[in-house]
Amino acid sequence: MTTTADTFPTYDDVKAAKDRIHGITRPAPVFEIDRNSFGAARVFLALDFMQFSGSFKDRGAANFISHHLEAGTMPDAGVVIASGGNAGLACAWAAQRHGIKASVFLPTTAPAVKVAKLRTFGADVHQVGTEYADAAAAAAEHAATTGALASHAYDHPLIAAGAGTLLPEIHDQVPGLDTVVVAVGGGGLFAGTAMAADTLGVRVVAVEPETCRALNAAIEAGRVVDVEVDSIAADSLGARRTSETALYWAQRIQARSILVNDEAIRGARSLLWDHRHLAVEHGAATALAALTSGAYTPGDGERVAVVLCGANTDPSDLITT
Repeated sequence: MTTTADTFPTYDDVKAAKDRIHGITRPAPVFEIDRNSFGAARVFLALDFMQFSGSFKDRGAANFISHHLEAGTMPDAGVVIASGGNAGLACAWAAQRHGIKASVFLPTTAPAVKVAKLRTFGADVHQVGTEYADAAAAAAEHAATTGALASHAYDHPLIAAGAGTLLPEIHDQVPGLDTVVVAVGGGGLFAGTAMAADTLGVRVVAVEPETCRALNAAIEAGRVVDVEVDSIAADSLGARRTSETALYWAQRIQARSILVNDEAIRGARSLLWDHRHLAVEHGAATALAALTSGAYTPGDGERVAVVLCGANTDPSDLITT
């Protein structure tokens, strides 16, 4: 299929999503890190891991399910999704909220903490293969045989537009916001953020692990390409390819793409715990790692918001004696 600018969701879709999920998802708290932590820049943390399912994914899931309920297109078989964990959790939470059946397919490598939490949301949980791609194939087969509505972890206009509702909330709380820093897996959060940033006049820094660089590789190649996946943050950022929507918006807004290594990610995650008592996933710490590692150095007076996007993690490795 040939894609054009008219093919991709825009800020109008973000605004529609904002109205649709109002009162369903939680507004993200934003607070400033101590002055002088990053030179003369002012750095803020957006705590979107405080959503009901533990990640920003609630926004897209709520938008997707609410849209189909409004349109009368939700089948009796409910919804099915493949996920590394967080998208499945969000889908299961949103489905449970509306009394809808949810079937979630995950790889066998999904963190146990996420699998256990899925069951508390009443989802039918299926673990298949060792990678997201294996779970995605099984979920597609389930949709074909049962008639369940197929959702997606990131590559869907309603999912991306829902994720885009975060930036306007940050923008309202940080007057004069210059830059937003987001971690990128498949690209749903990035794409939605870019849609909003284009209208709000905010720069976007996209951060990926060096060995999970689907968006970075697509920007470099000028097209969506497959990449190898091997990182401590792969359970949430381990997509083999980014979405066409994410690449389109990265090119349109000329997003800055940055890579960080696993050591920097571990360090940023530990820093958040040691100094803020914030227990987040490695994927969420990836965005902050761009600043703590020096891969991104804000300018004097620059107002930067760093999105902490998920906290479905086992915090036992953060606690030292």
